[in-house]
Amino acid sequence: MHALFLDVRGRRVLVVGGGPVAARRAARLVADGADVHVVAPEVGDDLAALVESGEVRWTARGYAAGDLDGAWLAHTATGVRAVDDRVAADAEAAHVWCVRADDAAASLAWTPAVARAGDVAVAVTAGGDPRRSATLRAAIATLLETGALPLRHHRAPAAGQVTLVGGGPGDPGLITTRGRRALAEADVVVVDRLAPRALLDDLDEDVEVIEAGKGPHAHTLTQAEINAVLVERAQAGRRVVRLKGGDPYVLGRGGEEVAACVAAGVAVSVVPGVTSAIAVPAAAGIPVTHRGVARQVTILSAHDTTPDWPTLGRLEGTLVLLMGVGRLDTYAAELVAHGRPPGTPVAVVENGTLPEQRTTTGTLATIADLARERGVGNPAVVVVGEVAALAEPS
Repeated sequence: MHALFLDVRGRRVLVVGGGPVAARRAARLVADGADVHVVAPEVGDDLAALVESGEVRWTARGYAAGDLDGAWLAHTATGVRAVDDRVAADAEAAHVWCVRADDAAASLAWTPAVARAGDVAVAVTAGGDPRRSATLRAAIATLLETGALPLRHHRAPAAGQVTLVGGGPGDPGLITTRGRRALAEADVVVVDRLAPRALLDDLDEDVEVIEAGKGPHAHTLTQAEINAVLVERAQAGRRVVRLKGGDPYVLGRGGEEVAACVAAGVAVSVVPGVTSAIAVPAAAGIPVTHRGVARQVTILSAHDTTPDWPTLGRLEGTLVLLMGVGRLDTYAAELVAHGRPPGTPVAVVENGTLPEQRTTTGTLATIADLARERGVGNPAVVVVGEVAALAEPS
């Protein structure tokens, strides 16, 4: 048996049969770009939909001599042994490969179970046992999707690209499978200080890792320098991943980086991430919205040095402050001065989702002193509002 992939784009493929098996084969062929011609007296709903959409041509009769003319490939799935025998015999005489759905042992060609991830396709056959093939395919697909298999390209692409990946709130298990796969394909990773850095341990040794972390009053690279690095590496033909904590578009300056790539003519895409503003409170047992308690949430970055305190003081619901520990006393005092009750519950969650996660709870009147006493520091998320009273003690 010889394994082979076929490019069927624009080529005529004959499918004989109108039932669910024929429909599945036809749908896959349509997805692969084939010119699909179905011959069957009747077709089921799935095939009928493909016919109505114009993706498949249908001849409403039984199989007849000449139906194979011009075909590069044939699939027969009529459920009638004599008809499938005839299609297979005619195909062999015409030197056309034919896949039989009824009898794998009698077929000269087989359709494998295929696992796909991006431009990677892995075909699986298992001795004519389709369920076994499907089980193996599912396992391989999971490994491909999660980047557990080596996916890096070893031939330079025609053009480089940049992918902004939201790494989630800290726990490396909270990155999306698409983000994990992008990392597995990367030639260059430009990483933030709060990204899930444990994922870097799984990179190939020759992957270039560029530190772009920003801490209070300490930047490894300025934003302009980060933008320039992304563009330069991509223009050199590299696959670049910008690995960020949380979500790139939630107070993460991802929009600026995308704009820089677009302006330079560099292909760029964004993989959303689990934002710390929602996930870290959740990890501490705090729902940022809760029926009967809070129906809206406002997110504020500590980098905003001139918040609109009158508006924030009037807002109902939950206020989430990112990286706000250093100015916690100011935030608390301003919120009280602009209308928030001093007894409003507050929770500060340090190192959310990580083993060292710790939660400090109090009120707007007490939280600053409590945080100082406990030595609370960044990275931390501050939650202000009635939902903070739901925090799990730690």
